[in-house]
Amino acid sequence: MNETAVKSAGLIAYERAMRRRAVLKTAAQILLLALLIALWEVGVQKGWLNGFIFSSPSKIWLQLAKMIRSGELFYHLWVTTYETVIGFSLGTLIGVVVAVVLWLFPFVSKVLDPYLIVLNSIPKVALGPIFIVWMGSGTNAIITMALAISVIVTIMMVHTGFKETDPDKIKLLQSFGATRVQVLKKVVLPSALPSIIGALKVNVGLSLVGIITGEFLVSQAGLGFLIVYGGQVFQLTLVMTSIIVLMVFAALLNVLVNLLEKFLFKNLR
Repeated sequence: MNETAVKSAGLIAYERAMRRRAVLKTAAQILLLALLIALWEVGVQKGWLNGFIFSSPSKIWLQLAKMIRSGELFYHLWVTTYETVIGFSLGTLIGVVVAVVLWLFPFVSKVLDPYLIVLNSIPKVALGPIFIVWMGSGTNAIITMALAISVIVTIMMVHTGFKETDPDKIKLLQSFGATRVQVLKKVVLPSALPSIIGALKVNVGLSLVGIITGEFLVSQAGLGFLIVYGGQVFQLTLVMTSIIVLMVFAALLNVLVNLLEKFLFKNLR
């Protein structure tokens, strides 16, 4: 009984220490960010940094408040959010489905493998003009750009996870007469869950890169459009404001993916 109490006390002390460490880490991250912002503002005010080129946190704050009051920020943020969600969802779905097909049909996988490698190595920005001609200068071309950047990586990551499944587990199920589809459902997919989660984390970033790249090329709305427009009219405060909003948006997307990861590991493993 005493030994159990000692173990429980030790566990409680360990959990408290981990919580304190997590709080300290978060506090240090916030403090570092605040310090960088303060140095940035002071640097501009003292003339150490060129205020026209680097703008300043105070100017960015005023620009952000102006865009919020006018509703301009929410409009452009919604456009980028919509395009990113569609691109991310389609890229993930298509990538996982194609990876499943490649695992179910090894011969097809061997045939397509060099083509996937070549497609992955092509700079997707170079395909932008082709997508514009094919899809038109609108949302479809932007989403296609996101797919081009993310889907091949998703296929390769998920398929690699499938191939790394313990072969002994596969042989065990096959010895009991399991079909290849049953092996996929019972062994391969659960074993490859970390690879699928990793693909999701990579895909959300790649989809956002594709969307912003597409908005650079053809869009009349979105955060990418604001960045290009601000650069064209030399409103660098608008450019910096849009980049900071984009950074916050990307951080929120990563938080959502982390929550999805916890949900999947809790319910599927």
